[in-house]
Amino acid sequence: MKAVGFYASLPIEDAASLVDLDIPAPELRPHDLLVRVRAVSVNPVDVKVRARTTPAEGTAHVLGYDAVGTVEAVGPQVTLFRPGDEVFYAGSIDRPGTNSVLHAVDERIVGRKPTTLTDAEAAALPLTAITAWELLFDRLGLPYGVKTQGGAILIVNGAGGVGSILIQLARRLTGLTVIATASRPETIQWCKDMGAHHVIDHRQPLDEGLKAIGIPQVQYVASLTATDQHLPAIANALAPQGALALIDDPKTLDIVPFKRKSLSVHWELMFTRPLFDTPDLIRQHQLLNEVSALVDAGLLRTSLREELGAITAANLRKAHALVESGRSIGKAVLVGF
Repeated sequence: MKAVGFYASLPIEDAASLVDLDIPAPELRPHDLLVRVRAVSVNPVDVKVRARTTPAEGTAHVLGYDAVGTVEAVGPQVTLFRPGDEVFYAGSIDRPGTNSVLHAVDERIVGRKPTTLTDAEAAALPLTAITAWELLFDRLGLPYGVKTQGGAILIVNGAGGVGSILIQLARRLTGLTVIATASRPETIQWCKDMGAHHVIDHRQPLDEGLKAIGIPQVQYVASLTATDQHLPAIANALAPQGALALIDDPKTLDIVPFKRKSLSVHWELMFTRPLFDTPDLIRQHQLLNEVSALVDAGLLRTSLREELGAITAANLRKAHALVESGRSIGKAVLVGF
């Protein structure tokens, strides 16, 4: 079957950094769905894995996490889906990726595709929606759908994929004042369109930006990039007993200054549940179904920004280059083989 992968970690400008492949169809585990993939999107994790992975000699590594498709077959212990169901999901980092015609995925991390979205619109959502949802409701512990609490959340890099969904979830499902960061006119407007109450410039100290809008302290910070760069300002901006949640990979993270305010720190990695087959693995199935329902109810919108053509090595190289540029807004999606 057709797929896209790489044999060696190479700069994305190199034509061999991602290549078209012909590989065998996957074998199913007991809880697996065999999905015929119709659309995929590209996330920063695709770029990171491509840069850090060295496949065994002669073996290709297939990337891809977000996917939309149709269930073709099911494993013997599958109970949640049947052939013909339309699904969306973000896969697992320790299994072959979604950049292939057929893909095997555990049903417990799969949701039902929103009926109101196209394949491209739906493919932009799973990984970022899971990350944003887990960060807000599991890591920071905010009560889902409760709009009575006050306070504010600062979302660093609001125009990225995760930020785009996190702004919406925080605005529509919590009582928090939502403050996003952005630096260009188009990213500032994107954050506002997603629902941010305020947008401040992350090229300037974040604590100074908050003071300028009359909100000198926030109860929560979601740091989605450059956490080490912003850490002193985050420590200043967080209210006593506040909380920081982060998803990036800082080289160092000195949180000793957080002690004086009794600040808490929470890591979010949406692959943790599938990586460790946690007892609550099915929570990702449940939250994706809830995201799908919210989309169909008109409460959440897709973060699709660009469609880059069919799922080919050449088009995926364009998508990776866009992510690597650090100037992407929302999500880039590819549709069809």
